[in-house]
Order: sequence, then C-alpha cells, then structure tokens
Amino acid sequence: MQFLRTPDARFDALADYSFAPNYRMVPDTQGGQLRMHYVDEGPELADPVLMLHGEPSWSYLYRHMIPIFAKAGHRAIAPDLIGFGKSDKPMDRADYTYQRHVMWMNDWLAQMDLQNITLVCQDWGGLIGLRLVALSPSRFARVVVANTALPTGDHPMGEAFLAWRRYSQEVETFDAGRIVNGGTTTKLTPAEIAAYNAPYPDASYQAGARQFPMLVPTAPDDPAAEPNRQAWGRLMDLDIPFVTLFGADDKIMAGVERVFQKLLPGTAGQDHAVLAGAGHFLQEDVGPDLAQRTLAFMAKD
Repeated sequence: MQFLRTPDARFDALADYSFAPNYRMVPDTQGGQLRMHYVDEGPELADPVLMLHGEPSWSYLYRHMIPIFAKAGHRAIAPDLIGFGKSDKPMDRADYTYQRHVMWMNDWLAQMDLQNITLVCQDWGGLIGLRLVALSPSRFARVVVANTALPTGDHPMGEAFLAWRRYSQEVETFDAGRIVNGGTTTKLTPAEIAAYNAPYPDASYQAGARQFPMLVPTAPDDPAAEPNRQAWGRLMDLDIPFVTLFGADDKIMAGVERVFQKLLPGTAGQDHAVLAGAGHFLQEDVGPDLAQRTLAFMAKD
C-alpha cells in the first residue's frame, strides 16, 4: 500500500492547536503498517474522553474541547483517522473501505487499551465509533452521539446527503476548510480554514477525504450494510448510557437523533438536546457547550 505523510511543517503555528503529537502504528491489511496520530492530554491514568472526528476534518476540530476535559481531570484523546490530519494517507482510493477504517481504529484502541471510555463521536466518528462500541462494549462507559448516524442502507439517506456526496465527487478542488466552514453557523477565520487544509499539500493527499462519502451504505446490499445491522443489534442490547446532542442547523442529520432515542435503551432519561446556533460541525459552533454537556453527562453516574 502506497501512502503519503504530510510534512510536519504544514502544522506549525496553528491557532489553539499546540498539543504534543503522539503516534501508533496500525496494520494496513496488506502486510505493512500505517502511522496514526492522536492528541493525548490530561492525566494518563484518568478515565478517557475519546473524541472521533469525521469528514473532512481532523483532531483540530476538537481543539476547544480538549483543554476543557483535561482541566476537569480527564484524559482527553483525539485521534486522526487514517487519511486525515497528521495520520498517514494511502494514495489509492480503493485502499479505503468502511471495514478497514473500523479495523484501523479497533487496532489502535486495543493498543491503547483504553477502559471506561466516554466516547464523543460526530459524523464519520460515529459511523466508526459506534461500530467500536458494538465490538468492545466493555471498554465504553457512555456515548455522546453528535450529528452522526449508523446507516444500514435500508432507508433513504435524504437529498441533503446525496447532494453533498455529488458535490464531493464532482468539485474540481476539494477545499476541506471551506467545506467545514460551510457546515458551521459561526463561520471560520481564514486561519482556521487554512488549518483544515493543512493536512493536504495537494490533491494526492486527499484520497481518503474524497472516498469517505462513497463509503456510506446507501443500499441494503452495500458491503457495510450487514455489519451495521449487526452493530445495531448489539447496541440495542446494551445498557450503556447514550445522550444525543445535535445541531439545530445541521440539514444532513436533522431528525436522526430520534432514531437513537427510539432504538437504544441507554438513551432513556438522558438530557438530550438539539443545540441552537449549531451546524453540522457543532464543535466549531458550540464546542465549549458540547464539552460542558458531556461533563454533566459523565457526572450523572
């Protein structure tokens, strides 16, 4: 598997992102290994808050939340998915599959041996993160479901998602920063837009970001459809607490929170919220509020 590694200089002097880099090697399924980056702040022995990003962002998305969790005495961990951020980026789009993303993250999680995890997952962070919960439920204490889904292809995805998918494949220049900016209500500064583009010196680094929208299962016979159905079955048998915190201005995920609330027993009695002034990337719009609501959720135990 051929891959690229973004030069470190691309990440110099990013605003509000001075976290020390950490790396683990994960198998690439073809006999080699890929380097995965993650932020790891706060006390090493404290219970972890695991924050998973989605498309086309990276751990920079959680820069305003990481210090809040660390200051509260928790271990704040935010990986970059393979193909994103400071992690290695396979060059062939065919190297990216839903199952490989799950396995890469599951291998990293096993190496880290995290326990009593509070998972915060948004966008693809949920499509992958919820699969991790289904695979290793004993590792997870609770889950914050934020602007995400676990699609099985059995129901239409909606025109907003289909429009995004068409755009992601047809746009000549895939500008990650402007895409993230388009999914916020508060709008990013030029420096923040540049930070989201930092992982991609040129288009050859963007195979993962380009491929992600095509990996969402939209038909019942999609390769990921049955594994997701099985994951739903496991999640529905768990008593792990789940809380949904969605953005009121997220057009793609509007209403999906009700699916989780209906199907997962762990959502009963939780302080679910649809957050005003928050778009798809609610970490940008209401990051500190999202962090505080997560801390309140953790304190309910």
